[in-house]
Amino acid sequence: MLKIPEFISRLLLLLSFNLTAVIAAPATTGLPQVLVFSKTTGFRHDSIAAGIEAIGELGAKHSFQVESTEDANMFTAENLTRFKVVVFLSVTGDVLNPPQEKAFQEYLEAGGGFAAVHGAVFGPLACEDQWTWYGEMMGCAFADHSPVVPATILIEDTTHPANSGLPAHWKHSDEWYNFTGTPRTRAHILATVDETTYSGGKMGVDHPVTWCRTVGKGRMWYTALGHTSECFAEPLFRQQLLNGIRLVAGWTTGDLTPNKLPARP
Repeated sequence: MLKIPEFISRLLLLLSFNLTAVIAAPATTGLPQVLVFSKTTGFRHDSIAAGIEAIGELGAKHSFQVESTEDANMFTAENLTRFKVVVFLSVTGDVLNPPQEKAFQEYLEAGGGFAAVHGAVFGPLACEDQWTWYGEMMGCAFADHSPVVPATILIEDTTHPANSGLPAHWKHSDEWYNFTGTPRTRAHILATVDETTYSGGKMGVDHPVTWCRTVGKGRMWYTALGHTSECFAEPLFRQQLLNGIRLVAGWTTGDLTPNKLPARP
């Protein structure tokens, strides 16, 4: 049996160790919050889990806190004010009811940030095809896609912070979306895919795959990349995700005005 003085001594030592551990632990309160929403009522991408993990790792490295959910009840006016950015990670189908849509629209138009990945584009086989506002914000609709094949992405705006660290000619394997219409003239096109480098493209020489724009006082950014789990392990695609989140959060400043004429490689 321990003697009383020895017991007290060990207790004080234990308390001292725990106090040191608490003080040394990194504080997470006060970090900017990013909500990753991945609810699906349509096609569900196997890459969603890898995407949540990747964005979480980006947050840990770049000082923002990530909360992931598939609960649409998170979309209330009061709750959304907690988040600097909302990410739709391959969200598909009709995932928000009218009050939730209203809360999200008001959040974004009041100055929020929105980043959408791959399947979260507007369309009957993609996301929220009955929500007119969502379609107008996106500027086009999903039509169909190629198989997963390698292709060359052409960075259109090489000085834009949303393209920071990306090569002007970026070779990447993905499922390449074709769209009805084009976001050009409605959004600032950041990158296109060169249809001469793969089979399955149907949009011709001007095939946008990444764009951004203002929405009221807020900002949106979309990338059509991200079909495979492997994408989220690629340093360049992670860089693109980080750039997009930083842009819509307002941590970087880039041109959001629509561009009319496609750049040529």
